[in-house]
Amino acid sequence: MTDLHPQADREHTIRKADNAIIELRQYTLKPGRRDELITLFEEHFIEGQEENGAHVLGQFRRHDKPDQFVWLRGFSDMKARQQALQSFYYGPIWQEHREAANDTILDSDNVLLLKPASSDGTFQLDLSNQPAKDALETDGGIIIATLYTFASPVKARFIEFFEQDMVPVLHAAGATIAGYFVTEASANTFPVLPVREGEHIFAWFTTFANKGAYKNYLSTLTSRQAWNESLLPILEEWLAQPAEILELSPTRRSLLRHRFA
Repeated sequence: MTDLHPQADREHTIRKADNAIIELRQYTLKPGRRDELITLFEEHFIEGQEENGAHVLGQFRRHDKPDQFVWLRGFSDMKARQQALQSFYYGPIWQEHREAANDTILDSDNVLLLKPASSDGTFQLDLSNQPAKDALETDGGIIIATLYTFASPVKARFIEFFEQDMVPVLHAAGATIAGYFVTEASANTFPVLPVREGEHIFAWFTTFANKGAYKNYLSTLTSRQAWNESLLPILEEWLAQPAEILELSPTRRSLLRHRFA
């Protein structure tokens, strides 16, 4: 049966456009200050950025590093990024709360500028589902961000290998893939906020219901002959260094989270 929902189709297009440029931001905070920053962020900085054209896609506590706060935001293109950041960081909300926010942060320069690796790689997120300021704490599952580093720009052949060979095996092992991205090589259009330059990254995000589900996935994946004997050796030939794995817990208002059936 044909699904005739033109408004939904328009919203789907807008959501994909909003994800054309992604920032993956990893902050190192002063010891014990993470929840303080999260409270400030979720009270003031989500709507504040949305009003200026940036889309806050997710914010997370990193499991193995209690003083790290990780978050994602998206833009329709690099020009929109410049305009949104200019408006927000020189606007009244940031100016009012920047001292309190900056006082919690030791380092905010670990930032990757990314774009979807293909038309299938973008996050499929409905911005209207952003939890409200008064939303209750709910289980967001676990988000796993895997970062592959390459010696040169990620080639189309690797993206095809990921989509055609890796993804079916990952799915069969229990992973829900939320999106996958490569480095955006354009010049930083808002140099007041540094980004990591000269690197070649492929980043992919998976979601799991809980840590047990993630452990079961790892156990299943590493027991598969196709993974160990075929895919893993090819993957390791591509990479310039071992993968970096970020194990993340969505905060109360994170848009990116595991969607329970």
